Amino acid sequence: MPLVAHRPLESLQRIQKEGQEVLDIRRAHSQDIRELHIGLLNMMPDGALQATERQFLRLIGNSNRIAQFYVHIFTIEGVPRSPEMQAYIEENYEKFSDLAEQGLDALIVTGTNPVHQHLSDEPYVDEIRKIFRWADDNVTSVVCSCLASHAAFEIFYGIKRQPLAQKLFGVFEHRVLDKKHPLLSNINTRFDMPHSRRNDVSAAQMQAHGLKVLVAGKESGVALATSPDGFRQIYLQGHPEYDVQSLLKEYQRDAVLYQAGKLSYQPALPAHYFNEHAQALIDAYLRGDSDFPVEALTEEIDITWRDTAKGIFANWLGLIYELTHYDRRLQFMDGIDPNDPLAGKRHD
Repeated sequence: MPLVAHRPLESLQRIQKEGQEVLDIRRAHSQDIRELHIGLLNMMPDGALQATERQFLRLIGNSNRIAQFYVHIFTIEGVPRSPEMQAYIEENYEKFSDLAEQGLDALIVTGTNPVHQHLSDEPYVDEIRKIFRWADDNVTSVVCSCLASHAAFEIFYGIKRQPLAQKLFGVFEHRVLDKKHPLLSNINTRFDMPHSRRNDVSAAQMQAHGLKVLVAGKESGVALATSPDGFRQIYLQGHPEYDVQSLLKEYQRDAVLYQAGKLSYQPALPAHYFNEHAQALIDAYLRGDSDFPVEALTEEIDITWRDTAKGIFANWLGLIYELTHYDRRLQFMDGIDPNDPLAGKRHD
């Protein structure tokens, strides 16, 4: 079943206008259908905060028809905010303390822009550690995105991310390494995924601690891995949630700064993202012949990762649904008793 608008949120209204089904709370309560409550810890900076809401809401709402999805969005202190965005958060976001009391079935944790060389120096590290520890005891499964994966690696395994020689930025080809894992059921064995990061944790680092590497690429390294049990924590170094303009907007930000003389180097184009016509449009912009051609460039971008992203999230949510119903088909998860009620406190 679809997303439920259990509280006012502009992002829900926007994706509903795009054609995605969103139930109002009264209709949802009139239906005798299983609820799944998914937390979304959104740590993205101001410019990407609402876009990230929409990206994950679309993935959850488009994933399958097994339940009504209540998405509970919250954030933490330590990420710099403008007064306007802080007011938006206070009006629209929920409190972690309330969600911890009510319980969640699953949790998604986004990344954010790193400020320091070492994650342990980030101002939000104590808060994210507290939430990860709570989730490990109370939530069926946690999806960690990009920097959140690196934080989880360090918190739970002492694995330190390593700086890349240059930013990994673009859309890269990947291969499925474990075709039998339920997260990858009915997924193409070769697919694309966007990346945007300056740090990396290698397959060797992960495997040395018993983590399961499920998807990797020659250029990008590990894209998807899990905790040793196969499901409790899911780590993404890439961004399957990205929409068509995500990398474009990031490049635009740096290109505009470069043109204004506020960036000392010409930013690299995202790899495997723009075709020849798009690159010609960008060359014209860099010569000063035009304004930045957002709309024209958008028309030239091929989306080669969306169906895979939907499939992975559909599998994840389906497994959560089954596990919270104590389905014995999930005995593939080492160390997890399928009869153990791991779901949130909402369930009887």
